Amino acid sequence: MAEMIKLFVNGVEVEVESGKNLIDALKVVGIEIPHFCYHPALGADGNCRMCLVGIEDGRPPLVPACKTPAAPGMKVQLDTGKIKKIQQDMMEFQLINHPIDCPVCDQAGECTLQDYYMSYDAQDSRMTVPVVEKGKRMDLGCGVVHDQERCVLCARCVRFTRLITKTGELGIVNRTDDARVEIFPGRPLNNRYAVNVVDLCPVGAMTSRDFRFKQRAWFLTRDKGICHGCAKGCNIFIDHNCEKYKDDIIYRFRPRLNEQVNGYFICDEGRLTYHAENEGRLLTARVDGVECSFDSAAQAARKVLGVKTLMLVSPNCTVEQMIAIKALAETVGAKLSGYSDGYIKTGDGDDWLIRDDKSANRAGLTLLGIDSSKEAFTAALNSSDVLFSFNNDLFIYDTGSEFRQQVEKMKVIAIGTHDNAFTKMAVIAIPVASYSESSGSVINSDGILQHFSRAVRKNTPLPDMIQVAGIVGSPVVTESDIAGEMKKVLPSLTEVIPEGGLKLTESEGAHVPA
Repeated sequence: MAEMIKLFVNGVEVEVESGKNLIDALKVVGIEIPHFCYHPALGADGNCRMCLVGIEDGRPPLVPACKTPAAPGMKVQLDTGKIKKIQQDMMEFQLINHPIDCPVCDQAGECTLQDYYMSYDAQDSRMTVPVVEKGKRMDLGCGVVHDQERCVLCARCVRFTRLITKTGELGIVNRTDDARVEIFPGRPLNNRYAVNVVDLCPVGAMTSRDFRFKQRAWFLTRDKGICHGCAKGCNIFIDHNCEKYKDDIIYRFRPRLNEQVNGYFICDEGRLTYHAENEGRLLTARVDGVECSFDSAAQAARKVLGVKTLMLVSPNCTVEQMIAIKALAETVGAKLSGYSDGYIKTGDGDDWLIRDDKSANRAGLTLLGIDSSKEAFTAALNSSDVLFSFNNDLFIYDTGSEFRQQVEKMKVIAIGTHDNAFTKMAVIAIPVASYSESSGSVINSDGILQHFSRAVRKNTPLPDMIQVAGIVGSPVVTESDIAGEMKKVLPSLTEVIPEGGLKLTESEGAHVPA
């Protein structure tokens, strides 16, 4: 438990955490100190001077809040005429050469410069000479497009490449009005986290080529989610919009702060996995290649269940879905496998956020005792006539070729989110909601149980996999049934999973793959 101290802000006593700088300490109690260059993950730089505050009876009387730790009894002044004049002067410096192109700027609606102008400045420009022209639409590499004329030289992007990725591709060259962010000659951005500089940029200087001019920020609905790009389970915002008469579409993923999982950042590859939520989806049920209703396909799937049935569950299924599928397999006497070696890209991970395992919940298979070994899957496949796949793409990333001929001879029922090679060979294909369209829990590679809620709402919603399992014959489909089963395997689980996730106990997480 952090030590709490009391200090005064504009004469009012507040209690804050000791050791934090004034920006972070006062933010917790709802007091904002304007700043551009400071970021909690990058530390204090002190170059924008926007966060200067007064300290009554202090020496010196004016200090940058980003570099000043909260101290007991400190008397902080934020509303004096002198402080307000400093803020207006700093804003005037920032806006001297800044283009007034907010209507066409990608950052409009979520721009710190806009917000601060309205809150701390709102003065007419006194400029009577032409602005200094700088570069536009500069390709910095890795999908980052830079408009130099909008840059406020906060140096967040520069510090990110030096302190976080340690690749150092960016720097500030020249001085005064000619200062600008540049890549070093022949060294464009070349790291797997480069697009984080777009999130770090407080203005519209750094933009994402993937998102640039695709959608207005104020039209987007921002929902919390968990990235399913790999086993790390990074926390994200799912930004989506449903235009009139159209379907709900995801336009981008952005990092969401979770100190025990991903901090402030996500990788570029995971960021772009939103495309798979929009494209290549299985939307209509099929039986023998002919489109039909969901109910018809589900009933047809139920009829082919038998003792020689093998159920293959995806490592991307939620814990709740796995529980329902496992109960189904036990009820009908089917064999159950979580084999999914194809989801692992050996050597692709790093020592930060990227994992070799490109599935979101392999630890859930281990927790529920679902055998994922190749040997067990091969044996079960050899003794089965029917293969039920619950969103497990056996041929993902062009893997599983050794099983293709055998699978092609079997009666395949594919219950999945995407229309891929596996669903195309299926005699029965049943579409289900993807993770952005449903709710559930997953366990990441560090043994942290996380819950996510439905974000995207389609005009014609697809059923959840639990619903399909129930129609086919699973006895465990209600929320109370599943909650009871989860409590059996997760004794440490309380009524609600904390927003930051629940670190499993040593016994619960003993077999979670790192």
